[in-house]
Amino acid sequence: MRDHYQLITDLEYKLKALESQAKNQHSLFEQSIVLCKTALEELKNRAITSAFQDPTEEIEFYKHIKPRVMSYLIFYVKRLHIDSKRSEVGKKEQIKYLKKFISRCQSYFNNNLEFYHYYKSNATHFDEQYFLTKNMNVRLNIEAYHFLTEDKFSTSHDSSVATIMAYTKLIEYLKNEINKLNNTTHHMKTTNLFQKEETKFNWTGTPTELVELSYALCESGRINNGNVIKKEFTMALQQFLNTEAGNCHNTFSEIRTRKKSPTIFLDTLTEILKKYIKDLDDLKRK
Repeated sequence: MRDHYQLITDLEYKLKALESQAKNQHSLFEQSIVLCKTALEELKNRAITSAFQDPTEEIEFYKHIKPRVMSYLIFYVKRLHIDSKRSEVGKKEQIKYLKKFISRCQSYFNNNLEFYHYYKSNATHFDEQYFLTKNMNVRLNIEAYHFLTEDKFSTSHDSSVATIMAYTKLIEYLKNEINKLNNTTHHMKTTNLFQKEETKFNWTGTPTELVELSYALCESGRINNGNVIKKEFTMALQQFLNTEAGNCHNTFSEIRTRKKSPTIFLDTLTEILKKYIKDLDDLKRK
């Protein structure tokens, strides 16, 4: 599983680099889509050629790993579609156009409200039905992304999770675009173009990863010298990182029962930091 999370980290690093380097939006979207498809294809090859050790590992893969990669693909496909038909004339017209897509995303959540709440609350009681390939015949009536995947690499609801993640990111993106239009006035000073925007942080990992990190920080004694209530600290992290972690106690109980390692995310962070330091050292020696 650690290699899978490393693949996600590498993909996100490349996507962020593209965001800052691409010459134009259309080029950004097309290159990002290629990166996402490549990463998804690599995950598919791993899933098909390497058997999962147990149902827990398979659920982890189809509930958290594949959807995260797939969500970026859906996100950039949607952005390409929106941008290609977006007119640059008329601020009101643009805002109306963007709001239409926000409404569509929210309609998807409303039309799949039961599963939306299941996923957002970090529930697990139906995971074996939703995230095991042997049960993929159980289907929700959802917007399908069958062209992005295939039966041997699918469960009944992994694409639903990916769509929820993608549309959540898309709504935030569209709202930011609307805010930019609303804040643009004919008397804006040139210096405003160089003012630093308010920093906003969003948790793009899984709820389980957030709980694992939060509990580790609390137990380390680095927060208020250890005088901290884990639930309150986790809620503060959720607010700061604009996310929801569901029932923290239940999530941590699941973390404790992991067979391979209870600290999958922390172990991954360690490897990522070591790799980053090694890459810097190698670059320095060149």
